[in-house]
Amino acid sequence: MQPDMSLWTGRVDPEPRTERWHQVVAPLGEASPPGRVLIGFRSDEGVRRNKGRPGAVDGPLAIRKALGPLAWHSAAPVYDAGDIACADGDLDAAHDALATAVAGALRGGHLPLVMGGGHEMAYGSWLGLARHAETLPAAPVIGIVNFDAHFDLRSPEFVISSGTPFSQIARACAERGWPFRYLCFGVSQAANTANLFARAEEFGVRFRLDRDMTLADLDATRRELAGFLAGCDLIYMTTCLDVFPAAVAPGVSAPAARGVAVEVIEPLIESLRDSGKLAVADIAELSPGLDLDGRTARLAARLLHTMSRTG
Repeated sequence: MQPDMSLWTGRVDPEPRTERWHQVVAPLGEASPPGRVLIGFRSDEGVRRNKGRPGAVDGPLAIRKALGPLAWHSAAPVYDAGDIACADGDLDAAHDALATAVAGALRGGHLPLVMGGGHEMAYGSWLGLARHAETLPAAPVIGIVNFDAHFDLRSPEFVISSGTPFSQIARACAERGWPFRYLCFGVSQAANTANLFARAEEFGVRFRLDRDMTLADLDATRRELAGFLAGCDLIYMTTCLDVFPAAVAPGVSAPAARGVAVEVIEPLIESLRDSGKLAVADIAELSPGLDLDGRTARLAARLLHTMSRTG
């Protein structure tokens, strides 16, 4: 997982206070002071299994290239921990490696920011948080907030894929005797079968449809998020880029015919960031080969910038 720091390039200005991401990112070390840790998850094995359009394996590289030139506005340091790759289609091993990296970052007092990669990454991200939670004196209540056009609640009994991570998490919660608390924002009724809505009801999933997430609905959506946060100690936030309109995020496995506007989702991400409960965050399913003029990569970079900002 040694990071390739040569990827971090961009403009350098002579004036003071003009730092950009590429100038402040450092390799993660064992004694690095607490900050934000970027972890790449190079996999689209789950997308392939889910019969989606592959290409997310190259997402972390594209996100780094889009992040590098962005202005830096944070008091906390940021580190690159390198990439985890899904070798030979071994998704179980990749999940375990991601969980180890996330748990290690949490142990160091960092906020892990995972860059995907297919949304199968969600199970590894959550598992890392769960392993960390198990070391605490009392098990915290972990809530999941997913910005996604899909529930990703397919049954893992058939095949583990980018469509199953939250079913896997529900099963893992049951094994630990933990509540499964899952809120999904941006669900497309057209993209989820009746079976998936039934599974969402069975698992007690809270959700809001894409058509109910306009700017006019933002205050109500914020209240719903606040109510969910009140019942959680820690939050795992995950964003699948297919929640956005295809014109804004074309470089994804399943582009959205409608989607939710950036100006609706970004304030919700800011609320989560500022809640004091955000423990892990990730961004899934950037496929650079399907992108148009780097739009989706730039969106992913902006969202990570928003998650990292402290000033």
